Amino acid sequence: MTGKAKPKKHTAKEIAAKVDAATTNRGGGKAGLADRSGHEKGGHAKLECPLCKITAPDIKSMQIHHDARHPKIPFDESKLNNLHSSLGSDQAKPKPGVRGSLKK
Repeated sequence: MTGKAKPKKHTAKEIAAKVDAATTNRGGGKAGLADRSGHEKGGHAKLECPLCKITAPDIKSMQIHHDARHPKIPFDESKLNNLHSSLGSDQAKPKPGVRGSLKK
């Protein structure tokens, strides 16, 4: 047996980290799925590849995807589907990917 049978105490930093982990939306679950898919305004997936329908948050990421997955086809920025422009904006909806605590 090691130690002197003293109960271990939790630090304020550890407790704060647990509260943060429990109350902050990390983007998982149904809300995170909708956020990643770009079907709702405010999602991270802004652009959609016209060839394979994969989504990307910005033009640079889409350029990287295109160079890696479709190297024989020239990249044309005008052919990309902008998912945010096709949907109406709803500013009242919570944005799942944004970090923030519910308990403050």
